[in-house]
Amino acid sequence: MAASLPSHEKILQLGTAFWASKTLLSAVELGLFTELAKEPMDARALQNRLQLHPRSARDFFDALVALGMLERGSDELYRNTAETDFYLDRAKPSYIGGILEMANQRLYPFWGGLTQGLKTGEPQNEITRGGPDLFDAIYGDPATLEHFLRAMTGVSRPTARAMAAKFPWKEVESFCDVGCAQGGLSVEIAKAHPHLKGIGFDLPPVRPVFEAFVQEHGLEDRLSFAPGNFFEDHIPTAEVLVMGHILHDWDMDQKRLLLLKALQALPKGGRLIVYDAMIDDERRSNAFGLLMSLNMLIETKGGFDYTGADCIGWMREAGFREARVEHLAGPHSMAVGTK
Repeated sequence: MAASLPSHEKILQLGTAFWASKTLLSAVELGLFTELAKEPMDARALQNRLQLHPRSARDFFDALVALGMLERGSDELYRNTAETDFYLDRAKPSYIGGILEMANQRLYPFWGGLTQGLKTGEPQNEITRGGPDLFDAIYGDPATLEHFLRAMTGVSRPTARAMAAKFPWKEVESFCDVGCAQGGLSVEIAKAHPHLKGIGFDLPPVRPVFEAFVQEHGLEDRLSFAPGNFFEDHIPTAEVLVMGHILHDWDMDQKRLLLLKALQALPKGGRLIVYDAMIDDERRSNAFGLLMSLNMLIETKGGFDYTGADCIGWMREAGFREARVEHLAGPHSMAVGTK
């Protein structure tokens, strides 16, 4: 009897995974999940609501059903799943679609240059067309900046809630979110722990977006904004400093500098929390973290992601006397260093 042949299904699924990805990204762009959060609809009504051509609308909706992003009942009405209703309805505060909107608008086309990036080690974003680097492009335009900051809130909210529950905040009274973006993490921490006061530290253009978000949540008496550049200026002093989605943007020398500056800003016994989609120490299972590191190749001049063991080593090298890693949510973990 001939030996059974290995299946090629996984290869084909992975090789065409961009089909599924772009289907979801287009659904978010069209506001499909927001519309279905208002009421279930049949194919014709949903097609008309989204102003789609009839040729492939039904295939589009049913592909989302097959991908587990929509449900279609015996009544032939389309409905959101529990997850898409909670996370992809723009009208809900739990919306995380901002990061998907950014992926659709920026990252999807840039990832077409991955092979070139792997050969050259150079970014494949606006720079390839003579444009500014990632942060100049984002921070140079107020509309683009606000969109980016909202996207960061969406992607960080589940992680922030896990951090609010797992870190012993009752032991401290102050914190500073370094690179605070819109203030998603600061707001989640402050809401969960009413005794805390916090500072959001970021570049000056972020101030109006941060302050509007904080005011929206009624926390302006406990959360304030400090403008500055964390490479050029002193980091504000607090009992706990948080660097979320910061270290992976920079090369090794810049990573070391940021950790040293954090150490200098902390009082004795103060703690630094670094969180990212940390790669597992064996570099085998956290595919999201590894792919995020490839995304840093696409987007930055020297950024890369890292393992928890890497981060602990860098913290100890900088002078932190203790360091540990704890899982937060999904692919994200935090490294906590004590001065």
